[in-house]
Amino acid sequence: MKLLKEKIVQEGKVLSEQVLKVDTFLNHQIDPVLMQAIGEEFAARFKDAGITKILTIESSGIAPSMFAGLTLGVPVVFARKRKSLTLSGNLYTSKVYSFTKNETNDISVSKDFINSDDVVLIIDDFLANGQAALGLMEILEQANARNAGVGIVIEKGFQTGGSLIREKGVRVESLANIKSLENGQVTFFEETATV
Repeated sequence: MKLLKEKIVQEGKVLSEQVLKVDTFLNHQIDPVLMQAIGEEFAARFKDAGITKILTIESSGIAPSMFAGLTLGVPVVFARKRKSLTLSGNLYTSKVYSFTKNETNDISVSKDFINSDDVVLIIDDFLANGQAALGLMEILEQANARNAGVGIVIEKGFQTGGSLIREKGVRVESLANIKSLENGQVTFFEETATV
């Protein structure tokens, strides 16, 4: 996605060969025009998948998921990382390790919001080691819901997450796939046509 790649190059900050900071438009401050375009792109790529819900994880996956949900006309459910007084019992849960935060979180989704009739698109901001997507996939398995695929805003293709998910036979659509962050430069994989 050209607009996203331009934004990454212009505003992203390469902090190391593993870490890209995009807090000016994606995961701290949010660019709503870009998020709308991202949501519309996910909706276009998955328009024929019969999606009934979108599942993401708080908090950076919520903005792109909302615009995709708006375009597709389906609800967005987000897995919570923290316990809440209003979210107790009757939950699907999974453990997710965050490389950037160096911590493991229990994520939870109420059983009221996803069930075996649902066809669910998972959306997240980053795909690196794949732990968030795998945790969300585990929640879908617990719900006996169908996984329509995984939509990723930025994939770090040089890390193992994308391979782990694709090896499970799950469709992954990344809007920007980074080949390298070496020497402080962002290099992208060439896009391949999606059918």
